[in-house]
Amino acid sequence: MKIIPVACLEDNYAYLIVDESTKAAAAVDPVEPEKVLAAASEVGAYIDCVLTTHHHWDHAGGNEKMRLLVPGIKVYGGSMDNVKGCTDQVENGTKLSIGKEIEILCLHTPCHTKGHISYYVTSKKEEDPAVFTGDTLFIAGCGRFFEGTAEQMYQSLCVTLGSLPKSTRVYCGHEYTVKSLQFMLTVEPENEKMKQKLEWAQKQREANQPTVPSTIGDEFEINTFMRVDLPEIQAKFGAKSAVEALRTVRNIKDTWKGGVYSRAML
Repeated sequence: MKIIPVACLEDNYAYLIVDESTKAAAAVDPVEPEKVLAAASEVGAYIDCVLTTHHHWDHAGGNEKMRLLVPGIKVYGGSMDNVKGCTDQVENGTKLSIGKEIEILCLHTPCHTKGHISYYVTSKKEEDPAVFTGDTLFIAGCGRFFEGTAEQMYQSLCVTLGSLPKSTRVYCGHEYTVKSLQFMLTVEPENEKMKQKLEWAQKQREANQPTVPSTIGDEFEINTFMRVDLPEIQAKFGAKSAVEALRTVRNIKDTWKGGVYSRAML
């Protein structure tokens, strides 16, 4: 299984998931189809399906053109999300495959959009699984609650995605890592793992390299949104539950302009 990030637009990522035994590939959120097709051509792969995480234009906006450029291609998208160019709807638990070696499990991860799908990908070979999280889980962040609630985001992040193996590689929809970690350090300034990750991420970006992937295990250490079950995190925000803490951190993030967090912001 080969995974190739393809930088698109200003800070989006599309991805190619290639079954190296057959060269069959899936394209995740190919908003700039020509770029994604060129990346496939470079490794001798052919794209036979599109995996759309959600309906927002910067993720689904290339689907119709992909169908023109690759006649007969299947375009998958969440059944509750009205995805542009979708040919085949998927739901929580839908199983798909790429080539001979790769299997995909569709996970409903609502909140950013009500039908958002994350794609959990495993190979028959001995290698770490991967999950493509769109705008639900970012490295050290999560998506805005455009069409859902804090309860839904908690379920999507901490239960659905959080129950995947800790070694699962996380490929998210945007390159937000540096800014996300700068924010996280305002709410957890004592977190050494966050400091180390920020230093690494800054070097990656200075070298024009991506910061994906993270892992589910890493996110439980550097992403406050996934650490809200910890009593010390809830105490920081005067929260009586994980969901309340998650809602509070999201509200602070939504209005954050680069300053340092204090309880006075609550």
